[in-house]
Amino acid sequence: MPRLRRVPREEMTDPVVQFFHDRLILPGGSGTATGSPGDWWEVFALDPKIFRHCVKGFELYRGTALDPVLRELGQVRAGWARQSQFVYSQHCKQLRALGVPEEKVRAVAHWAVSDLFDELERAVLAYADALVLDGGRVHDEVFAVLKRHLPDEQILELTYVTCLYEMHATMVRALRLEFDDRPEAIVEVAAPDGYGARDIAEDLTAQRE
Repeated sequence: MPRLRRVPREEMTDPVVQFFHDRLILPGGSGTATGSPGDWWEVFALDPKIFRHCVKGFELYRGTALDPVLRELGQVRAGWARQSQFVYSQHCKQLRALGVPEEKVRAVAHWAVSDLFDELERAVLAYADALVLDGGRVHDEVFAVLKRHLPDEQILELTYVTCLYEMHATMVRALRLEFDDRPEAIVEVAAPDGYGARDIAEDLTAQRE
């Protein structure tokens, strides 16, 4: 379950919080239309200032000159790279809504060995990896392709939106929200019964008689 308290609808007093909750959460509090639990909205309702700041970012989707497919490629790849099942899943759905074929949506996870993306799309995916996995260390050749195809304003928007969703991916994992509400995958695998205490390093390095 989420690590922070979910705010019930009857406790929501901020009109912006109420608006988004009533628009997105199905009747009876049974999650959202996309199949997610909807607890992001209820946990972020703990602080309406933070809630409002987050949803303000959605205004970037209106009146933007950046191709929405490029925007979503950056977001899907950010979700994959940051290992957020929620961000990855939601934005895969958005790519499909924009008409991107299924095989291309699935190929975002292994874009480096896929021939389904054009030069600009490959640069966008490489850029997302550089932002998320390399902390913003972007090779000049990657940036040169972006510059060849996009004006500076759109590169700035792509940068901002990709980093914004890396933040969301990190937060939902930390707070165990939505599809990222799952146990830690990396745990010690128990030794067989009767194993006892052994120094494996000593076993492996000991000289044989």
